[in-house]
Amino acid sequence: MPGLLAARLAGAVFVLWAVATITFFAIRLIPGDPAEAILGGPGSQTSPEALAAVRARYGLDQPVVVQYLAQLGRLATGDLGRSYALRQDVAPLLVGQLGGTLLLAALALVVAWLFALVLATWSTRGGRFAWYLGSGLEIVAAALPHFWLATALIVLFSVWLGWLPPISTPGPAGLVLPVLTLAVPLAGFLGQIMRESLLTALESPFVLSARARGEGDRGVRWIHALRHASLPAISLSGWAFGSLISGAVVVETIFARPGLGRTMLNAVTVRDVPVVIGVVMIVAVGYILMTVLTDLAQWIADPRLRRR
Repeated sequence: MPGLLAARLAGAVFVLWAVATITFFAIRLIPGDPAEAILGGPGSQTSPEALAAVRARYGLDQPVVVQYLAQLGRLATGDLGRSYALRQDVAPLLVGQLGGTLLLAALALVVAWLFALVLATWSTRGGRFAWYLGSGLEIVAAALPHFWLATALIVLFSVWLGWLPPISTPGPAGLVLPVLTLAVPLAGFLGQIMRESLLTALESPFVLSARARGEGDRGVRWIHALRHASLPAISLSGWAFGSLISGAVVVETIFARPGLGRTMLNAVTVRDVPVVIGVVMIVAVGYILMTVLTDLAQWIADPRLRRR
C-alpha cells in the first residue's frame, strides 16, 4: 500500500506539471500581444507607455522561459497568481465558480449512469427488437455534439413546449437542460460498454451456478450479473467526470450559466494566463481525485481485487 500511494502521488505530480506546461505554452501560441489584450484588445488604441507599464507589472517583458519558471514556482507554493483582466487573485475567483460546475458535472454523471443502466438492462432482456433499438439509441446519443444537443433541447422544451427556461436560472428547473445536454452523450457511451459487459456476465459460470440454485432472472441480473458488468463503466467514470467538466465550457456558455467553463472561455479570449492555468489545474486535480475514487469503487464492487 505505501508503494502504491507513492506511485499515485508521483503520477499526480507529473500530470499536474504536464498540464501546467502544456497550457502555458498553448496560451502563448495564441496570436496577439498579451499586454494589449489586458488593456482591452487591438481596438483600444493604448499608448506604448501603457503597454510597457503592463508588461513590466506582470513580467511580460521577461523571456518566455523566465515567465514559465516563475509560473511553476508560484504553482509549487499553491499560489495561482493574480488575474490580468479582473485584477483579483485567481484562487478565490475560481473557488466562487467551482461549486456550480461541480454540481452540474456530478448531476450529469448520475443521470448518465441511470440512463445507461436502463438501456443496458432493457436491451439485453427485451428480445432482438430491444437489442437493435437500444444499440441504435446508444450510438446516436454518444455521437451527439453538446452544442447541437443544447440547441435542440432549448427549441423543444423552451420554445415549443415552454416547460423549461432557455437559460440556466436559479433552482432545479434551470439545471434540467444543462444536465441533459451533458448526460445524454455520456449515457450513450456508458450504455454501450455496460450492455456488452452485461451480456458477457450473463454467460459466465457464476451466473449459470446462480440459475442452477434456483434464483430468478431478476435476482441473477441485478445482484450478480449487473454488479460485474458495471466494473468497466466504473473504471471509466473518472475519465467521464473530466470530460463533463470540459463539456461544461460549451454548456455554461450556451445556457448563460456561471461556472469554471465560462470563466475559462473569457480568460482565453483575453489571454489571462493565470486564470486559464488555474482552471486547468483544478480540472486536473478533480480528474486525479475521481480516478482514485473509481479505483476505490472497483475495489468495493469486485471481491477479486480485495482478495489480491
